[in-house]
Amino acid sequence: MTTFAGRETAASFIELDEQWSTHNYHPLPVVIAEATGASVTDVEGRTYLDFLSGYSALNFGHRHPDLVAAAVEQLGRVTLTSRAFHHDQLGLFCRELAELTGTELVLPMNSGAEAVESAVKIARKWAHRVKGVPDGTAEIIVAGSNFHGRTTTIVSFSTDETARADFGPFTPGFVTVKYGDAAALRDAITPRTAAVLLEPVQGEAGVIVPPEGYFADVRQACDEHGVLLIADEIQSGLARTGTVLALDHEGVRADMYTLGKALGGGILPVSAVAGRRDVLGVLKPGEHGSTFGGNPLACAVGRAVVRLLSTGEFQQRATELGAHLHSRLNELVGHGLSEVRGRGLWAGIDIAPGGPSGRAASEALMARGVLCKETHERTLRVAPPLVITRAELDRGIDAIAEVIRP
Repeated sequence: MTTFAGRETAASFIELDEQWSTHNYHPLPVVIAEATGASVTDVEGRTYLDFLSGYSALNFGHRHPDLVAAAVEQLGRVTLTSRAFHHDQLGLFCRELAELTGTELVLPMNSGAEAVESAVKIARKWAHRVKGVPDGTAEIIVAGSNFHGRTTTIVSFSTDETARADFGPFTPGFVTVKYGDAAALRDAITPRTAAVLLEPVQGEAGVIVPPEGYFADVRQACDEHGVLLIADEIQSGLARTGTVLALDHEGVRADMYTLGKALGGGILPVSAVAGRRDVLGVLKPGEHGSTFGGNPLACAVGRAVVRLLSTGEFQQRATELGAHLHSRLNELVGHGLSEVRGRGLWAGIDIAPGGPSGRAASEALMARGVLCKETHERTLRVAPPLVITRAELDRGIDAIAEVIRP
């Protein structure tokens, strides 16, 4: 058993959190102190399987040695310059990420929400400068049940009342249509429409995969009306679904992609907007920025992430282990589950009526040494690190079967 300085208990750390940290989360009562690969260890020495991966921020597992080495090496050189100066990692990171994603220009930022906010600003400026939409009138079409972050502008177009309540007044300029309904989206396009912003797979909504052909129809509608397509790949991208970008499954290219979470390797926040040169190129000096965006440490870690993805190993693991995950979970439909959705090593599973709530199931899984988390009342998100072994994956699925069995 691992020992920790002071031999503090989980309860003592949780009491500190409850007293001193703002209660904007409702975490499971586990206090993690160490982690490696697909496993974490709490302050009392108990080890758990991580079946959440930091909402895909840990696609490569905890403390992947290549990513830690890149961070440590850069820590010994320079960590921050601000964008007032050039540094020797920025251009390399942007070029390598653009080559990986098949894009032409990269705007580095920090959090995923920052990337989405940046894409919104770029789309509006492009609409005004290139499309000729009058300033202050541009609209962006979004989908119901979306999740793109929690800033004031982003929650303005959320349909989740928990995310919106008491945070108004809200930012105008967004039109909401049903996810997966290409006809409704097409009908919503007007001469003021600057862009369509969609998740290739809706994560927070319960890992919702769109109908076949949906994105092809959306792409066609955007092309016909001179509208940008923005794909939010912050959760779905970087190998989670078996491809570099989840939109690749649809055979469709977006004009801009927002990336984050796994781009920082689970080490620090790294995000980016990647897309067409003529679109991101509308930004000029002084119009947008971030002190930490594109800092040397972030770029060094991001470059190491790109190197891991360039081998195709993690895309293959997500594909093969994902097929096994979905095969086994689908066997539980009618035996505690009512539906299984997802793509690659990512699933949303709905617990059948009469079974435990999502929260109760998460707590029962924790007691069995598996960390997962609910989304909404009766849905669990399953997203283990892509480094997980088949045996570990089976152990987690076996625990799920025990917990949801009628």
